[in-house]
Amino acid sequence: MAERSFKKEVQQLRIPGGEEFRGEGILAITKALLQSGVGYVGGYQGSPISHLMDVLADAKDILEELDVHFETSASEATAAAMLAASVMYPIRGAVTWKSTVGTNVASDALANLASGGVTGGALVIIGEDYGEGSSIMQERSHAFAMKSQMWLLDPRPNLESIVKSVEDGFELSEASNTPVMLQVRIRSCHVHGRFITKENKRPRYTLKEALDNPIRDTTRIVLPPASFQHEHEKIERRWPAAVEFIRERRLNEFFDGDEDYAGEVGLILQGGLYNGVIRALQLLGLADSFGNSRISLYVMNVTYPVIDEEVLEFCQGKRAVLMLEEGQPDYIEQNLHAILRKNRVDTHLAGKDVLPMAGEYTTATMKSGIDAFLRAHLPTALATHEAVAADEVADARVAAAPVAKAKPAAVPITFHPKVKALAEVVPPRPAGFCTGCPERPIFAAMKLTEQDLGEHHVSCDIGCHLFSILPPFNLGATTMGYGLGAASSSAFNVKTGKRSISVMGDGGFWHNGLTSGIANAVFNKNDGVIVIIDNYYSSATGGQDILSSRADNPDRATKNPIENAIRGAGVKWVRTIDRTYDVARMRDTLEEALTTTTDGPKVIIAQSECMLNRQRREKPLFTKKVKAGERAVKERFGVDPDVCTGDHACIRLSGCPSLSVKDSGDPLKEDPVAHVDNSCVGCGNCGEVAEAAVLCPSFYRADIIHNPTGGDRLLAKVRGAVIGWLQRRRAARLARYAL
Repeated sequence: MAERSFKKEVQQLRIPGGEEFRGEGILAITKALLQSGVGYVGGYQGSPISHLMDVLADAKDILEELDVHFETSASEATAAAMLAASVMYPIRGAVTWKSTVGTNVASDALANLASGGVTGGALVIIGEDYGEGSSIMQERSHAFAMKSQMWLLDPRPNLESIVKSVEDGFELSEASNTPVMLQVRIRSCHVHGRFITKENKRPRYTLKEALDNPIRDTTRIVLPPASFQHEHEKIERRWPAAVEFIRERRLNEFFDGDEDYAGEVGLILQGGLYNGVIRALQLLGLADSFGNSRISLYVMNVTYPVIDEEVLEFCQGKRAVLMLEEGQPDYIEQNLHAILRKNRVDTHLAGKDVLPMAGEYTTATMKSGIDAFLRAHLPTALATHEAVAADEVADARVAAAPVAKAKPAAVPITFHPKVKALAEVVPPRPAGFCTGCPERPIFAAMKLTEQDLGEHHVSCDIGCHLFSILPPFNLGATTMGYGLGAASSSAFNVKTGKRSISVMGDGGFWHNGLTSGIANAVFNKNDGVIVIIDNYYSSATGGQDILSSRADNPDRATKNPIENAIRGAGVKWVRTIDRTYDVARMRDTLEEALTTTTDGPKVIIAQSECMLNRQRREKPLFTKKVKAGERAVKERFGVDPDVCTGDHACIRLSGCPSLSVKDSGDPLKEDPVAHVDNSCVGCGNCGEVAEAAVLCPSFYRADIIHNPTGGDRLLAKVRGAVIGWLQRRRAARLARYAL
């Protein structure tokens, strides 16, 4: 069950050639694949390309009509190895994943693929997750392209450029017998726009034909002596072929500026930065809202390889150029320096001297860098020219002054005063578990275990459970990669008074945790504790089904228990908890695992459905029942302010967003009491945590009944009568003994 369904949107993939397509970048990429005659597609979900996998899954019928094979790969390495079908056969294949973490996993397969080369077009669609909104380490995919000598496309963030890059990528791959990486950033994936479609194509050579007519070419297999020749082939044949194709097809773009500035300065930029650069120039009064720049631009839609002749052509005769390259190291800038100096071109090359060495290049960042560059090399561009920025400030300045004396329409980037004031007083809110998350009670139990048995080394993993590192749990010392939680604690397999604890999710377990974590622990007789969080889905990537999902999936094999796989790998001590919200049981099981005399790995499988997916599944059904007049019950929890002592253990050991505090309303009770707001989803974790911690009786559950039956109404009357009688009796007693 994915985060959202694209069943309606994917019908646009049937639009015939010559018509206008409107939609999101992810959908446009899928349409481009079909227009290019792709034969097979695979991949592993992860931001910002999770939705691409979801779109492909929802387009199953359309893909089958075109004889396109699609599958969700077990990992990025599996996806990359899929491209082996294009090594011997002229079949176009595409795979996708989140970078750079996915590319790390896939790098071995990619290196072998790039070494032998391909016959059919092989396209790797990389979801580049770089910048302040990222959840991963900050690295670039560029290094992988350079290392294995695969060509890297970075198209301008508009649908026409993205679609063209998909088509060009396949042709470039075939022209140079080299796999091609297509880098799409977050904004490219979610940008909306339009383009004119082409007809969808069936693969010119199908997988069935390949199976019926096997081909074997030992020169493409990475074995000596062929492997020694691959490096020479890359440089002597594939590289020149790629350069020739890129130049002839004009994959990179030149945009001429005003005549006044064309021979003075210019900007060289990665294609993915184009929209931000144009906006920065617009704010400086050097571009209009239609993308017409006064400064000449060389847009590198192909960032590797760099085309020497195009760089020299652009820089020749210019006083200075600025290279806008996001991230570090400055691979492209160093390459440009080498090209210019070897060819004795004395154009000054600016880059990381006026722009940050690391970090995301936002519009504000690039505006400051371009401003500094122009002040140093062409201050007249900022001093006097006709204001062209499409905004009220520019219009007012043009109207008030003659053209010759008009100041640049530089527009400062400011925040509303009230927003700025709020930013100074509102504390930062770290990322955390969703309301009702079944993983929250697991770490509450771990904190309670810590109180009884002391602190233990905890190795974390990639996934929602990584939030346990942050308050209120403050658990976890390391995280080394997806499914590598157990492997991260392997060095601590030493005899001592304490055992290590490691955590991994069900998605990470099936990704590679079964072999790198569980099998490794069994083989090395690891005595630590491994907690596997089974929330039924690959939740952190959008809620996709996996092997152990409980859902009925017509296209995938689900309902394969994790416990069976673990026991098959040789684990003897296994405990399965089928309801993680039972904090006391979770705590007791953890303590048993940490104190048992049994040798070998101790594995706890903690199971409860991801609350987000559960809500997505249940809410439509609930709404349908209510509208149909059927009885439907919604659970809510609350706190009795008269009973609550203000201990707040429920908040300290839970951290649920629906829990807060409020005034008790009692002048004799100064401490605020706990309060449950309307975002509560009725998981019951708060009350269970409180009971496990301090046996708190202040929590109650309320059942909100929609379309109550006659029995419900009668029961409510009886309850109301009994409660009313008790309240009247209490009031009478208080009146009798009042002073």
